[in-house]
Amino acid sequence: MNETSQAVPATRGQGVAINLLDKIGLIDGHWQQRVVAEMNDYQFKVVKIEGDFMWHAHADTDETFIVLEGELRIDFRDGFVLLRAGEMAVVPKGVEHKPCAAAEVKMLLVEPRGVVNTGGQKNDRTAPNEIWI
Repeated sequence: MNETSQAVPATRGQGVAINLLDKIGLIDGHWQQRVVAEMNDYQFKVVKIEGDFMWHAHADTDETFIVLEGELRIDFRDGFVLLRAGEMAVVPKGVEHKPCAAAEVKMLLVEPRGVVNTGGQKNDRTAPNEIWI
C-alpha cells in the first residue's frame, strides 16, 4: 500500500478488485445471474447466456447490459440493438425486450436490487435474486 491509499472494508464487493470474467467462470449454466457488488441500491450482476430469452419488461426501472465477451442482440418490438464486447446499452423502463445470443455471451448487468430477470412474470426462467458469487 502506498502513502495515498487506505484500506477499505471489502463489503458488498466494495473496495476490492473484482475480475468479472473469473466470477463468470464460477457460474454453472446460462441465464443464472450472480451478484458481484452493490452500489447504493444498485447491483452489478454477471451472467452468461446463450439462445433466446423471453419477451419481458421492467415497469419500474431501466436495465443496463454490458457485454464482456461475445455478441448480444436485444430485440425490441420495433427493432433491435447489437452489442459486441466492450459495448453497452440501456433498456428504458417499461420497454419490452428479448435478449438473445447465437453463441455464448458473458456480460455484466446493472440494475436495482431485487429486480426480477423475467419482469413481472415468474416462470422456469426466473433466476433467484441475491445470490452472490
